[in-house]
Amino acid sequence: MERKPAGKKYNDDFKKTIVDLYHSGSPVKELSSEYGVSEVTIYKWVKDFTPIGSEKEALTPKELAEIQKENLRLKQEVEILKKGYGHIREKVTESELIDFIEEHKDQYPVQKMCEVLAVPRSSYYGSLEKTTSKRELENQELTQEIQRIHLESKARYGAPKIHKTLSNNGVCLSLKRVQRLMRKAGIRSITRKKYRPFPSKEKVVQLGNLLKRDFSTCTINEKWVADITYIPTVKDGWCYLASVLDLHSKKIVGYSFSRFMTSELVIEALQNACFSQKPRKGLILHTDLGSQYTSSEFTQHVQKYGIRQSFSQKGCPYDNACIESFHAILKKEEVYHTQYTDYRAAKLAMFQFIEGWYNRKRIHSSIDYQTPQAMEDQIRRTA
Repeated sequence: MERKPAGKKYNDDFKKTIVDLYHSGSPVKELSSEYGVSEVTIYKWVKDFTPIGSEKEALTPKELAEIQKENLRLKQEVEILKKGYGHIREKVTESELIDFIEEHKDQYPVQKMCEVLAVPRSSYYGSLEKTTSKRELENQELTQEIQRIHLESKARYGAPKIHKTLSNNGVCLSLKRVQRLMRKAGIRSITRKKYRPFPSKEKVVQLGNLLKRDFSTCTINEKWVADITYIPTVKDGWCYLASVLDLHSKKIVGYSFSRFMTSELVIEALQNACFSQKPRKGLILHTDLGSQYTSSEFTQHVQKYGIRQSFSQKGCPYDNACIESFHAILKKEEVYHTQYTDYRAAKLAMFQFIEGWYNRKRIHSSIDYQTPQAMEDQIRRTA
């Protein structure tokens, strides 16, 4: 009897999509066969992710359990704070507590903070009538001078130039203090750096290409390639699909769909891939030089997973031909034949194409006419 590979995990987005398909009329038996999930597991997902209550305030049992758990945690923290505060109250001066209330008065009601911290409201309001400190008077004078310089420059100057002007005028203070005073007074430069993608004339800093068009592999989770493609919709305009493909199995191991082409889009696709595959450190991830993949946010996640980044040369689409090929297949076999009403409809279509068709049913000549999922399952059984 053939054993199914153990340890396969699915993220909440996958589970919720299966539940949505169930509620839209797809039988559990069909969903089980289509996406390789047992019927018992699907019934459990339906129970966990089916909303309870009215449409506007609907919560799933799982969400309700998480809220109850969080409420219990907060209740315990409050009780601990109440018990512990009595022991440290005598060590905190009333002046310090009044300063705390003044600092947080925009976040919490003054009356409530006075009540919780056991500070008489008369003490708090009486403290507001104190004479202005020397430091505060100095800050007021500096702010006026900063405003004068800012207006004189027709609001073009930012903190560095205002700081330099103050220094030239014999006023000695730090750049950080100027920035702090400007931020407090709402003073800012009207000048904004114009976003401009690298034109062909401009020299782009070339990052390391570890792949070097060597698409050969020995096993899964050795080399991944990633990219973004555009998906049009009628109501929501362009939407974006970020995909991560394993070069050995040709499987889409992670993907993310969004209305915006941001670093968060590619980070989510990578996180989904790492969540389902659990790759070892040293895996190569190859992408183009797009700003999403070269961003510091994405690089931090790559380093967290112990992945080595590899980049295509500028203007060389062949360096990332495999993921380009997948997106071409997606367009030719699905996108060009469908008009998606909105983002939600397109997202569901991407899920069905990738999870139900491409990974599990579409055979590939490059892997001996197997499906990507079958290829991966075979490797995991023999590992």
